[in-house]
Amino acid sequence: MKKLRVLLVDDEIMIREGFKKLFDWEAHDCEVVGEAADGMEALARIDSLMPDIAIMDINIPIMNGLKVIQLSRMKHPDTAFVIVSGYDDFSYCREALRLQITDYILKPVNYEEFGTCIDNLKIALFQRQSARSRERKEERQEERTISGITRYMQEHLAEEISLSVLAEEFHLNGQYISQLFKNEIGVNFLAYLTNIRMEKAKKLLLTTSLSIAEVSEQSGYGDYRVFTKVFKKNEGITPSQYRRDFLEGETC
Repeated sequence: MKKLRVLLVDDEIMIREGFKKLFDWEAHDCEVVGEAADGMEALARIDSLMPDIAIMDINIPIMNGLKVIQLSRMKHPDTAFVIVSGYDDFSYCREALRLQITDYILKPVNYEEFGTCIDNLKIALFQRQSARSRERKEERQEERTISGITRYMQEHLAEEISLSVLAEEFHLNGQYISQLFKNEIGVNFLAYLTNIRMEKAKKLLLTTSLSIAEVSEQSGYGDYRVFTKVFKKNEGITPSQYRRDFLEGETC
């Protein structure tokens, strides 16, 4: 998988330097290709560099980060934006969601959590590219590629999914499938499976009245206690708290 190009946008040079020196971009198949200190400079850098990812502060001079994202979306719909901000405010989060921000991270940055964010972003970018590829190609041989495997996983999420199950279904070696995930998506099989199960769980929590046990089962976890443990590890809060925080935000 090619390295993802990253643009850093923050008016504080120490923040930008921190991102460059304290986070291992190489280990996550990324490279920092540019920086910007204000909104107008950010727009120009996005136009000229066309980054895959823009790490964006909200409170920057001339034009705030949310406005930069709104304008950039018109010309660069494929650029993914991650907000890194000191503002823990629901109105900002709501606007970020409306603009389809990939993630919203609070300062000071926990670089281990940021690494998880980048890996999840790589998965999201792959899924977007894969979806477009499916629209362009209808050939049946796609069923034996990583796109066919990941589509099968999405369609059978509530069932048992393992490398051995996929190997039998696609008549491929399990180790080969494992390597496909690393080569084509940039993350291992388990990380990908956990990500899509968590995304399914979050959607069910916010859009249905299913119990936590039912959400667990439909997301592929037979034991809701295991589901709760995995959810908290990935999201930082329990499934119940995730649903409650959303509902409280909606009433504000």
